[in-house]
Amino acid sequence: MIKVGDALPEATFTAPGAEGPKQVTTGEVFKGKTVALFAVPGAFTPTCSARHLPSFRDKAAELQAKGVDLIACTAVNDVFVMSAWAKDQHTDDKVMMLSDGNGAFAKALGLTFDGARFGMGERSQRYSMIVRDGVVAELNVEAPGEYKVSSAEYMLGQLA
Repeated sequence: MIKVGDALPEATFTAPGAEGPKQVTTGEVFKGKTVALFAVPGAFTPTCSARHLPSFRDKAAELQAKGVDLIACTAVNDVFVMSAWAKDQHTDDKVMMLSDGNGAFAKALGLTFDGARFGMGERSQRYSMIVRDGVVAELNVEAPGEYKVSSAEYMLGQLA
């Protein structure tokens, strides 16, 4: 599993864009920036929609005031689902949605779980991290079924 001090692995995401889906690499997203990255088990799932994504959307200005250049959300969902979820959640330009459709990024981090018993297949664990210039500065991985340390509120305390 990835840990504090490790560089993020090379990966390619698909991000919704005004002209349609576009491929973006970890280098393009994280190089030279401080990024608040959070991962959810699935778009439109209860905790992810009611609490996790809204925490980062609603605290975007506070995170930016503490030095965050970009807030990004990743999930093992296709780009069209991520785009629809962004519209549903009114993320506007506050949160960059990164589709990890095949779970390659989650696997490379060592942060997957088997959601087959819920009909979801292999998914990303719930976590958040502060990434500075491609290197993990803080890593907050939730225990199964929990939502505590991966919130924007918790991250704000780490940036103090």
